[in-house]
Amino acid sequence: MDSAVLIHRLHFAFTVTFHYLFPQLTMGLAPLVVALKTIGLWKDDERYNKAARFWAKIFGISFVFGVVTGIPMEFQFGTNWSHFSKYAGGVIGQTLAMEGTFAFFLESAFLGLFLFGEKRLSKMAHWWTGMAVFLGSWLSGYFIVATDAWMQHPVAYRTTADGSVTLSSFWGLLLNPWAIWQYAHNMAGAAVTGAFVMAAVGAYYLLSEKHVAQGKIFVKVGVISGILSSLLVIGPTGDGQGRNLAAYQPAALAAMEAHFDTREADLVILGQPNVEGKTIDNPLVVPKALSFLISRNWNAKVRGLSSFPESEWPTNISLLYYAYHIMVGLGTIFMAVMLLSGIQLWRKKIHESRWLLWILMLSFPLPFIANTAGWMTAEIGRQPYLVYGLMRTIDGFSKSVSASNVWFTLLGFLGMYTLLAILFLFLVQREIAHGPEQAENVNPAPIMSGEAAAARRN
Repeated sequence: MDSAVLIHRLHFAFTVTFHYLFPQLTMGLAPLVVALKTIGLWKDDERYNKAARFWAKIFGISFVFGVVTGIPMEFQFGTNWSHFSKYAGGVIGQTLAMEGTFAFFLESAFLGLFLFGEKRLSKMAHWWTGMAVFLGSWLSGYFIVATDAWMQHPVAYRTTADGSVTLSSFWGLLLNPWAIWQYAHNMAGAAVTGAFVMAAVGAYYLLSEKHVAQGKIFVKVGVISGILSSLLVIGPTGDGQGRNLAAYQPAALAAMEAHFDTREADLVILGQPNVEGKTIDNPLVVPKALSFLISRNWNAKVRGLSSFPESEWPTNISLLYYAYHIMVGLGTIFMAVMLLSGIQLWRKKIHESRWLLWILMLSFPLPFIANTAGWMTAEIGRQPYLVYGLMRTIDGFSKSVSASNVWFTLLGFLGMYTLLAILFLFLVQREIAHGPEQAENVNPAPIMSGEAAAARRN
């Protein structure tokens, strides 16, 4: 591959990968903060209100870093991918503008009210600010996913006289069938991240015997939400996205499973793709399972990569294969961990099961890895196209920006983002070390007569 386009891709890949560490956490925590606040109001239990405030602080820190790392991505469309921006700006500019104008301002404004306005608002008004933060973060996510979904499956556009594309139907863009399933799968993955992070912090408090009451709440809410979100990742959302691939990007689907020949397709559990030999070394498979998952027919034939011109193959099949299987493998682990934790929670033994608490605490990085692998699967699978079927990646980057210039800025970004990562970890660690505010039940002092009070002072 041309060295210039490769380094442009690496630069954007690094920027977007680092950035998405923060939005997936905020989008995952947002519904949990609302859930904690709702339980607090329903039960009139101040412990849940304090838990909601604690996680809102973590949300706020992550939100700030998401904004800081997200802004350079917008500029990179012009600096690194100017030909793509000129070609597709008439379409993707709509959703990107809406994400910034509506969702971002909705989320940030109400986050400020939630964090600093509790004493000035009624209980229900404060609850509504939390709900607005949740809706804003998830609405923001939809606009971004709809942008990427158009690049994966372009719809609702028309070609202009200068060869660029422009939007022909706003609702066609927003209701892109690819966007519906991609968004559902993406948000389920973010919810898994939020659940594991909350459960991990709760497990840490229980293991260290600090803030035990809050730790029990965090573990309980994290495990219950983790079971639900893990089911959604594997079940309808993952299945729906897989069927999308079969319908619109069959070459990508074949590459993800290293499926080269058109025949009944096995589901690969383990193995190493041998692209030169067009086979899989040391395979561990479930016979005909991929055929069933795609068409609900065990004997259905699935198109193999050999039926497509090699110019249409994803440019890095091995990396695509491993990214996809890391995502799927971790998704299976999430389900196993959360189901086991749910059983112990139901038996009321999870707080004494230190081995399981250790697993929960140490598992928190895995959803970040799985979400990153999932996005790698989506973006590498779309190659060699920038806009699938319309514009190749080789035609979209800024030809006037040399590889050496991009290397220079990438090294600068590596340094700056390393400092940002250290600062983020420091701030989050400080909040966790400080812990949630203690819910204190303070009995009012008895009313004493003046003589009694004087005697007590003496």
